[in-house]
Amino acid sequence: MSFKVLPASAARFDDVATMLGPKNPSSSVCWCLSHRLDSKTNRALVGPARGEYVRALCDREVAPGVLAYDDGGDVVGWAAAAPRSELPFARSTKIPHVDDLPVWSVWCIRVRPGHRGMGIAHALLHGAVEYVRSKGAPAVEGYPVDNNGEKVDLTMAYVGTRSLFEKAGFTLAAQTQAVSGGFPRVVMRLDLR
Repeated sequence: MSFKVLPASAARFDDVATMLGPKNPSSSVCWCLSHRLDSKTNRALVGPARGEYVRALCDREVAPGVLAYDDGGDVVGWAAAAPRSELPFARSTKIPHVDDLPVWSVWCIRVRPGHRGMGIAHALLHGAVEYVRSKGAPAVEGYPVDNNGEKVDLTMAYVGTRSLFEKAGFTLAAQTQAVSGGFPRVVMRLDLR
């Protein structure tokens, strides 16, 4: 099966909502905002306001991420991507800056339930890399867990694994002081110049 990966534009907001939104519209779920916003803003956005914030992100010239579609045109995955300078990672004390290069970050990869184990995460990461390359990014980083092949709890798997990033051509750029799901996180980097 092949997958098409496209920017999460305003025209595709319903698919973004399928991937990130709650079943109950008044619920306050992540909407992939907890690592995009500072904690005060993140806490202030509740219920439908979270979805409206993401809708506004999709209206911008730079999409907030990419979506994967299967051969039938159904949305099956999401990957968040943005310049690191726009994210709380820019001020993180646990995830270091490797250098002063204006890198982009890919920090959330979600595959729709019922579609896991088909290579969608690989397609999403490749598509996110191609998208940030098209926007002129000199490099892209991810902050996955270094799980040494051990099973990662699905609720924490959104950060990806070191091996996923390595298979996409990323290399280890730095160790971090961050942990996710009991595993240490690392900085993986891919030079796009």
